[in-house]
Amino acid sequence: MSHISSNQVFVWIERYAAHIAEQKDYLTRLDSAIGDADHGANMHRGLQAVLAKKAELQNNDIGVILKGVAMTLISKVGGASGALYGTFFLQASTVAQSKTQLSASEFGSLLEKGLAGIVLRGKAAIGDKTMVDALQPAIKAYKHSVESGETLENALSNAVSAAEQGLKSTVPLVARKGRASYLGERSAGHPDPGAASTLLLFRSAAEALV
Repeated sequence: MSHISSNQVFVWIERYAAHIAEQKDYLTRLDSAIGDADHGANMHRGLQAVLAKKAELQNNDIGVILKGVAMTLISKVGGASGALYGTFFLQASTVAQSKTQLSASEFGSLLEKGLAGIVLRGKAAIGDKTMVDALQPAIKAYKHSVESGETLENALSNAVSAAEQGLKSTVPLVARKGRASYLGERSAGHPDPGAASTLLLFRSAAEALV
């Protein structure tokens, strides 16, 4: 099983920034249906601020890189998405302190730690129509693949597929958390924007980490 280097981790964030830039209008359209119509723009602004710190972050250990991403998102991104993604990367960074490479299994632990931070902060569970509906199944699929002895490439591919299914599962749901929950039944029929940006996070990982 191959290892993930600190350089690959930064490339992952760069790919994520590129995907968000490409999809920011789509994400904002999703958010305009059930939220504040700013998810795409906010995430784009935050990730561009991360890229501006490339020289400062790139040659550090993985923990420093992820903590830098977290603190930048928290300070630059408004609304819930900055707090939640910031929490994800901040908690994930604690698994990678002083490490310049991670095994596939360690990367799974990093993802799980990030998810736990989001669940604690947002109090969301599967079925609440949030990013957790894509994030939790993706991490579960990744961990199962790694524990079954599959390649890192397969594990990440399976995570992407699970995130896609998770995003689709949010469409019929009535939101129980966040701004979308104010709409009640009218929130049904729309994909959750946080689940959509979560799918892009895993697509980026599949492109950058193998």
